[in-house]
Amino acid sequence: MAAFNLTTSDTSPFILMGIPGLEAAHIWISIPFSIFYIIGLFGNFMLLFIVGKEQTLHRPMYLLLCMLALTDIGTSTSVVPKALCIFWFNLKGITVGGCLTQMFFLHSVSIMQSAVLVTMAFDRYVAICTPLRYATILTNARIVKLGLVGLIRAVLFILPLPLLLSRQPFCDNPIIPHTYCEHIAVAKISCGDTLVNRTYGLVVAFVVIGLDLTLVALSYSLIIRAVLRISSKKSCLKALNTCTAHICVMMTSFTLFFFSTLTHRFGQSITPHVHIILANLFFLIPPMLNPIIYGVKTKELRDKVVKYICRS
Repeated sequence: MAAFNLTTSDTSPFILMGIPGLEAAHIWISIPFSIFYIIGLFGNFMLLFIVGKEQTLHRPMYLLLCMLALTDIGTSTSVVPKALCIFWFNLKGITVGGCLTQMFFLHSVSIMQSAVLVTMAFDRYVAICTPLRYATILTNARIVKLGLVGLIRAVLFILPLPLLLSRQPFCDNPIIPHTYCEHIAVAKISCGDTLVNRTYGLVVAFVVIGLDLTLVALSYSLIIRAVLRISSKKSCLKALNTCTAHICVMMTSFTLFFFSTLTHRFGQSITPHVHIILANLFFLIPPMLNPIIYGVKTKELRDKVVKYICRS
């Protein structure tokens, strides 16, 4: 009976198991994890450095890229360092407060990233559909305000999750079969009734992401309608080409997000280590690929990167 005493004390840590079933391979798994993380950090910090140094890049589109880079750094850093501590040093313990804090940051930054992607879709809509009014509609100040709105929205939506869980009783030394404190994974180890937590988490995931995807779809439907009216095929392809980087980033981010969320909630038949690895890829792959995608597809940014590399 002592093993099932209820407690909410921070002195009784949760146990993050890493990737259950693959404990013997943790060291090998840590190699791609650390490589992806380092590449992501390097690419995103380089993007921030170049945009910060180059006055010609102090424009709305590049401010949005900086916001995306910051969210990429935030999402990967909220998860990967702890995961590497588990893989390398077997440091699996985490306090209740630390677990809830990690949960808040990783989920709020993910929601913030979704808001940035929506704003980037709006940026493409204005640039293609009303190019003459672009400079007046999307100013740097307005982009910053939209970023603040996205941040406030993320905090307001996500803050109830750790607050609700902090009121739940937990068993002594509860084990979380994951590399990080994901909301549903923590809710599953509670000894109390978590119906409100689960329902609220599911509603947030589908309402926020559903709303954002609807706004993105609306933006691109208007973009496609405007592009189809262009008589010149060359101009039509040029306009669509400005959207390819954003579309690639959207597909990478939202596909991994939905697959991770749905398998964690409804994929009981999926092997646990499979969906845990996929969940971690959501925090590794987009932060690594996003700066590469925009560096390759954006000529002005690519030229600045080449200039700094050649100078070095």
